[in-house]
Amino acid sequence: MWLLDKALGRLIRTGELTIVDHDGKAYRYGTPDPALNPVTVRFTDARVAGEIARDPGLGAAEALMDGRLVLEQGDILDLILVIRRSNRWEDRSGKDKFLKKGGKLKNAWDRFNWQRRSKQNVAHHYDIGNQLYELFLDADMQYSCGYHVAPGVTLEQAQLDKKAHIAAKLNLKPGNRVLDIGCGWGGMALYLNRVAGVEVLGITLSEEQIRTARARAEAAGVADKVKFELIDYRDVEGQFDRIVSVGMFEHVGPPQFETFFQKCRDLLAPDGVMLLHTIGRMGKPGTTDAFTQKYIFPGGYIPSLSEIVGASEQTRLIMTDCETLRFHYYYTIRHWYDRVTENAEEIVRRYDERFLRLWLFYLAGAMTMFTETSMVNYQLQYTRRRDALPMTRDYMFEAEAKLRGTSS
Repeated sequence: MWLLDKALGRLIRTGELTIVDHDGKAYRYGTPDPALNPVTVRFTDARVAGEIARDPGLGAAEALMDGRLVLEQGDILDLILVIRRSNRWEDRSGKDKFLKKGGKLKNAWDRFNWQRRSKQNVAHHYDIGNQLYELFLDADMQYSCGYHVAPGVTLEQAQLDKKAHIAAKLNLKPGNRVLDIGCGWGGMALYLNRVAGVEVLGITLSEEQIRTARARAEAAGVADKVKFELIDYRDVEGQFDRIVSVGMFEHVGPPQFETFFQKCRDLLAPDGVMLLHTIGRMGKPGTTDAFTQKYIFPGGYIPSLSEIVGASEQTRLIMTDCETLRFHYYYTIRHWYDRVTENAEEIVRRYDERFLRLWLFYLAGAMTMFTETSMVNYQLQYTRRRDALPMTRDYMFEAEAKLRGTSS
């Protein structure tokens, strides 16, 4: 316990954390903060402290999942907030490496997303069954950052506004052929067809997602205009007037960034427009934590803006617009976390208690990344030609206002 005690004594400054070890001895850290709930955890065996000291994220997550780290005061979100609030990205000195422990060599190897591995990685997260996602996503099954014009906006409205925001940036014209890379359960593709009269090809590597997407297109009577294929982006052929990719780039991996952008350039018409929506990190490039790699998104990696731009520059794509969404994903995941909590009994019935703790830890950790760590969302607009879009951004605002007034 001495190593963890030393690290936490240096780490926790605001908020109250009490740890009761397996012998019943209490260790207290931090100072009261009215914005943070006090947290008390109990370790059930002597190994927990050492496992957390060696790898804080993975060690704490596995101990919690296995019932060896027991929350006696506060919940999972309270615990993560107390740990992270004293070390917000904006305020860090950069000297304390405790929260950044992990295997860098394995991390680098895991980011080589060859095509066979890419499908396996996608299946790990998305093919566990649609029933779980139906319990906490909006009705359109948007599993990416919503667009929150105000903190109190509902999840459904934020996801609808996200689709309008992206459609406006695509500068769609009736009859355009659109490629949706990482189409999820088909919501974005169906929306673009409905509001702009475009033809869409959505692609995914998830068996579960494509079944749902195709069924939705059939039910809407647009299966001839909105099609879905189970295919890797590297194998797509043809030419498209518009390309949109929402929440997929996080699965590409740095070794494939330039390949991704070169493929997009090859597929994009000379006067075409591309919109990339991705989680990104402020500051310099980083690594993916061991918990996320092992349990949530194997092969996943959150890029820095410099990595995205550096790779796209090699392919002569022109970045015509870049927007940073700072708190939007926090509000989105807050909705998801609350819905998982509300449906806890049903999730335990369908899966088990360990699975519920895993998902609560994942969502709480992800949520606080957008208030305490370096994570944001980037929306980057690209063209092949500098004259492919109007001179000013007014067209975006005009189209978005119209879409918000007419779409549903």
